[in-house]
Amino acid sequence: MTTPQDQWKRCLELIRSRLNQQQFTTWFDPISFKSYDFQTKEVAIYVPSQFFYEYLEEHYRQLIYLALYHVFGKDTRLVYQVAVIQNEVVREEGNSATLLREPASSRMHNRAPGVMHTIIPASDFESYLNHAQNFDNFLEGMSNRLPRSVGQSVADYPARKTFNPLFIYGPSGCGKTHLVNAIGVRLRQQHPEKRVLYVSANLFQVQYVDARLNNKTNDFIHFYQSIDCLIVDDVQEFSGKEKTMEAFFHIFNHLHLNGRQIIMTSDRPPVELKDVEERMLTRFKWGMLAELEAPDKQLRRDILTRLVRKDGLDISEDVIDYVAEHLQDNVRELEGFVNSMLAYSVVNGTHIDLEFAKKILKANTRYRRRALTIEDIMEAVCRQYKVTNEELCGQSRKAEFVMARQVAMYLAQKHTGDTVKHIGHIIGRRTHATVIHGIQTIEAKIKSNPTFKKELKDLEKKM
Repeated sequence: MTTPQDQWKRCLELIRSRLNQQQFTTWFDPISFKSYDFQTKEVAIYVPSQFFYEYLEEHYRQLIYLALYHVFGKDTRLVYQVAVIQNEVVREEGNSATLLREPASSRMHNRAPGVMHTIIPASDFESYLNHAQNFDNFLEGMSNRLPRSVGQSVADYPARKTFNPLFIYGPSGCGKTHLVNAIGVRLRQQHPEKRVLYVSANLFQVQYVDARLNNKTNDFIHFYQSIDCLIVDDVQEFSGKEKTMEAFFHIFNHLHLNGRQIIMTSDRPPVELKDVEERMLTRFKWGMLAELEAPDKQLRRDILTRLVRKDGLDISEDVIDYVAEHLQDNVRELEGFVNSMLAYSVVNGTHIDLEFAKKILKANTRYRRRALTIEDIMEAVCRQYKVTNEELCGQSRKAEFVMARQVAMYLAQKHTGDTVKHIGHIIGRRTHATVIHGIQTIEAKIKSNPTFKKELKDLEKKM
């Protein structure tokens, strides 16, 4: 009889097939299966630290849940518990796992990229790159030709400093993370003596805060200053984090002064970043700014064809054409759509035809709308009311700016679930009282003005 633990092992086999050995050993070998609740469909696992959990959620969430879906079935949930696993024995107190103190040498393995006192050789250095994201499967199109070409040049000729720093920006889901991983992977292949490190801005901040709390700030900065090529993803997340930016500023200066390559990604160009010091913005613009645009139809079609072939799906050309025509925003949507088709097809034994694709596309569209961010809404409002982001977030009391501002607040509260305090912070650092007033103003106008109500509905459809 197959046990839940056997099923979890099957999940790990599926995950292993998508990763290289180093990635799997680092991030999945330390995991221990705890239990499976047949009523709630919850798989509980032990992980060594909070940091470990955050890294898995940030980098491997989709892969893990796809494996759970295939093995345990629909609606399976994953529950993490933090505990130290030593010789396959987990120490707990009561109902919650207790994080025991380990020697520093033991902890270091699970906190990579960690703060190190000595510089390890490049051959033993863990870059935390996703080797599945490389130039071989980063398809070229008009929307990404320049960034792709520049990225290849950086990887092939690291001694040239023409593109240092390289700042790649574009909307979410258009392949920025894939591209920078491809650069890093190729750089390591071409120049194995180089120490390359990929890190998200969020993870960088978590490490920095941890270093400060443990009085290891100097070790933290020393480690990052030893890198030959530093890749920082989503630098817009540094906005408003003054201490983190101060640390990054010193690391950036050291690396650049010593001819080390710096690569960054952002969902917007430097000029549109908020709450970032001017001296940092200036440095972001020192080298090469490369925009990664949403894929055009031909590139979307090529990406879909590659994805369905990779997953062994039998999909006709008319289905691929239809999806490429209707999913226009980003690559992540295309990947999610193919995963949905695969899952529905396997679970229901359904052939994937055009009608089936339309049904899945409709479901995906509903999901995308639930996942809107405040920034997405602000962008849609700016287009609708023909105002700039600066005008939307500024202090002007002109009627057209105030209206756009209040509409953005109302839609953000309706579609994102964020607190009014957070909404106010994003939309020009306004107080929660201002946001509440704006929301109430729009609600009153909806009730009293049918034309405005219809206009708002039309705007929501465009988001």
